[in-house]
Amino acid sequence: MTKHLQMKKGLLLLLTIALSIWSHAQDSMSVLFIGNSYTYANDLPNMTRQLAESAGKQLTVGSKTNGGYTFQNHTNDPLTWAAMHQQNWDVVVLQAQSQEPSFPDDQVDTGTVPFAKQLADSVAAINPCSNVMYYMTWGRENGDPQWAPISTFAGMNDRLYNAYMRMADTTESMVAAVGATWKYVRDNYPAIQLYVADGSHPSVAGSYLVACTFYTSLFQAPVTGATYTAGLDPQTVLQLQNAADLVILDSLDHFKLHPIDEPVQAHFTATNNNPDVQFTNTSIREDQVNWEFGDGNTSALENPNHIYAGNGTYIVTLVASNGCASDTISQEVIVQVNALDELAEAGIIFREFNDRFEVQTTTKPIYYEIYSLEGKFIISDKILTYDLQVIMKNQKNGIILLKNEHEIFLRKPFIKS
Repeated sequence: MTKHLQMKKGLLLLLTIALSIWSHAQDSMSVLFIGNSYTYANDLPNMTRQLAESAGKQLTVGSKTNGGYTFQNHTNDPLTWAAMHQQNWDVVVLQAQSQEPSFPDDQVDTGTVPFAKQLADSVAAINPCSNVMYYMTWGRENGDPQWAPISTFAGMNDRLYNAYMRMADTTESMVAAVGATWKYVRDNYPAIQLYVADGSHPSVAGSYLVACTFYTSLFQAPVTGATYTAGLDPQTVLQLQNAADLVILDSLDHFKLHPIDEPVQAHFTATNNNPDVQFTNTSIREDQVNWEFGDGNTSALENPNHIYAGNGTYIVTLVASNGCASDTISQEVIVQVNALDELAEAGIIFREFNDRFEVQTTTKPIYYEIYSLEGKFIISDKILTYDLQVIMKNQKNGIILLKNEHEIFLRKPFIKS
């Protein structure tokens, strides 16, 4: 990542200008920090607030931090739930105990991820307008000797990175990728001491880097130019600000960052089997979906399968919503089944009437198969060369396939009124 980001230093000015024009992020927001000593060290929440205010933003912060607390500790603490209910937070930040996400996968799967999900789900249940943002922490200065894969900074940092990204995938949440900015500073500005003497907790410079990372992640805007320094020298401030801008603003989608006032993000994929298309909803934070398939038909199913009546380019629209917001996305689906002249090239004569199909093959035997629109098999038979086969529409709706052992020549829906 470091080499890649170094190559992009020259693009920072253009990136800053583009983001200034494009960004419609909120100028004010409220953020609750739930964590432990990595969060309360140097009063990170208020450091982030002062940094934001110096850049012209307004940030209201709250915190619930207990030394050494894990996600499981927070789920069992009534005071954590009270803090979450204190107001309608725009963002709730979740930080795990500094080692737990770096432990073996089976341990993380049972002792960390379920409680991260419980906290994230509760944030959404309390207020569907709230966003969850994970606070990705960093590897210890010389790693953690208790387990070989994390016995170096690089090994521990990588495991923390992967674990936080996995938790974000699991819970449809954003990530403040401090571990990534921390690595960038270690690689490029090794003279900056990010740790205190224990080689674990952040120095003032370390917390300032965290605050810069939160600023770019929350507002999706450059922090470079903010005047709050936390008492650091100007060169260090500029280097830490640049690091946050270069790492985060170059990878907003990767870290699942979106405008805070848009908690619902609509996304879907389409698997085209001409003329039936399987749609899969991949939206974030929605509890209701509405589909328009571009041919006048609609659906409220989570993952519908739709069969188009004819060739064409269809604009498919998905509206994803919850009790707070909605988001809309559209994309083209091109439906193209074999044309009659292509069938003729394959030696197949196909005619369609109101009450039947007529099929002949002039080169080699083929098969027909009839399915319901839901994909249930109905009947099949073999059509011999030069035999005229009359296939009755023996049900109201269905799909006919003409095929040999290796190829489907025609896949066509029929709808009998």
